[in-house]
Amino acid sequence: MTPPASRSMRFANTSMHPSHVLRVATYNIHKGVRGMGPRKRLEIHNLGLGIEALDADLVYLQEVRLFNHAEAKQFQDTHVGWPKMPQADYLAPEGYDVAYRTNAVTKDGEHGNALLSRWPIGDIGHRDVSDHRFEQRGLLHVPVNWNGEVVHCIVAHLGLMHSSRVRQIERINAFIKAEVPRNERLVLAGDFNDWGEKLDGPMRATGLRRATPDGASPLRTFPSLVPVFALDRIYTRGFRCTSAFVPRGNTWARMSDHLPCVAELELD
Repeated sequence: MTPPASRSMRFANTSMHPSHVLRVATYNIHKGVRGMGPRKRLEIHNLGLGIEALDADLVYLQEVRLFNHAEAKQFQDTHVGWPKMPQADYLAPEGYDVAYRTNAVTKDGEHGNALLSRWPIGDIGHRDVSDHRFEQRGLLHVPVNWNGEVVHCIVAHLGLMHSSRVRQIERINAFIKAEVPRNERLVLAGDFNDWGEKLDGPMRATGLRRATPDGASPLRTFPSLVPVFALDRIYTRGFRCTSAFVPRGNTWARMSDHLPCVAELELD
């Protein structure tokens, strides 16, 4: 992908799928940067084009920079350099609402989860679900008005240890019981770091099921060059999944260490 000359040259918000279908994407963008040392490169501009191409109503993002002084200094402020705005705002296609909350504070900046929504959003909520001080994790909760239906969107990025993830699922369940009415629809998505495919059972216990068509295998998203693990997932309540896919190819593989996962949902 060729970097755009400026944010204003991004394409207009035009949906290509039926209005009764809710298209959801989840994507760990790796803070918009790939590589290390002198080979480190900025991918945020290409990510913006890629996210737009997904044509999703809701885009769940993880590892999103609010700001980072060191990387802003490394990548000069040019039309292909570090964006002047927070990454979530830069990545949002024209006309989308943006919700962001910080999960982690580091020496040079902050990063967290974001939701980009083609549909109007309500009050933004956040819950810290960190399991220990070495991993700062949080939930972003955003109600969205989709075709007159309230859809509760929760963006998650779980821990690297299985025991931590189990405890975080318990906290997610408690959060849902406290914050999401039982008769309202819910889409929980993000990077679950579930290398061993052990979380579907605990998720079903919370009333959520993974968004894959009946009989389909889990969609592999990591590592992006040769995906082996289905770390990036979408779980739902009140919807059925009619199709799901992971975009592939060298362009997607270079933008992040994860590939996006996309699902099309219809009312259950």
